[in-house]
Amino acid sequence: MREFIYFSSTAPTTGNFSTNLKEAGRIDIACHFLINAFFVSHAIRPDVKVHLIFYGKPDPPKHLEISINEKNKKFFSKKDVSGFIRRMLYKYKKGCKNEVFDSCFIEKKSFLEVIEELRKQGKQIYLLDPKGENIKQTKLEKDCVFIFGDHEGLPPKEIKKIKKIAKKISLGKITYFASQALTILQYELDSRF
Repeated sequence: MREFIYFSSTAPTTGNFSTNLKEAGRIDIACHFLINAFFVSHAIRPDVKVHLIFYGKPDPPKHLEISINEKNKKFFSKKDVSGFIRRMLYKYKKGCKNEVFDSCFIEKKSFLEVIEELRKQGKQIYLLDPKGENIKQTKLEKDCVFIFGDHEGLPPKEIKKIKKIAKKISLGKITYFASQALTILQYELDSRF
């Protein structure tokens, strides 16, 4: 299974965000990321899990863990991605990991806690970094986790710890949007596995 972590320092942490997605803590970036994580032409990728970690106002952090399967794909369409995120945020319950839809959970968990939990499960963690090893020369594990940041990057307090446990990889000299980087990475993984 491929797992992708998308960190946003500004995405809202409750469901009552603005309908103007660019004003809503740039949740539009998270929407594009989800679309590129799960959708291919005329199909949905079954082997993907996405972790959205939001640090925006008013109640950070929030961790949304999303997998798409036959039971829940009716809730997840390209045109309704922001509504899907909104419904998940509305269903947050203090003190528990709440399953909002089949295989889709929300909880209060920090960025570093999510990464540590995945590492303890034996997953190889990769951090996209311009100074990392070029992906073309990197041996990638099939069961792995990739970390992406929003337009403001990753949280400075946690990045030093993450760099100690993650292997840094680079997509090349160009810096891409998170959703574009994800598409390039998906292509690379598709060509190998």
